[in-house]
Amino acid sequence: MLKKIWKKLTSREVILYLVFGVLTTAVDYLVMWLMLKVLGEGGLQAQIANVIAWCAAVLFAYVTNRRYVFDSDEQTKDGIFKELLKFVGARLTSLLVSMVIIYVGVDLLHGSAMISKVASSVVVVILNYVFSKWIVFHRS
Repeated sequence: MLKKIWKKLTSREVILYLVFGVLTTAVDYLVMWLMLKVLGEGGLQAQIANVIAWCAAVLFAYVTNRRYVFDSDEQTKDGIFKELLKFVGARLTSLLVSMVIIYVGVDLLHGSAMISKVASSVVVVILNYVFSKWIVFHRS
């Protein structure tokens, strides 16, 4: 049983997902940090910064997940558009989760926006893999 789990966790797909996930997270954090420097670190400013960071990260993630992680073979414009819509829809769902976690961390618990961002990232990484694997890039 452990061998089977280890084999799955060390598969090419999971390793590439983690590598590009780290790069996507770096894009997300860098843009969030830059936006907080520009906008300030208050509650609303943290949410605006998070949305801008999310947009940059989603664009990066779609390209890398489609091409390198899940090897999408979709070639038609309509098919790619539908795939992109599912990807953005799934990421919107995880964005809402992230926003709730940051709201709780910053506005309710009066904590740091960046610490709240770290907490939200753990949940979001898991959600995004599940959504991408079984909804967005799922081959019937």
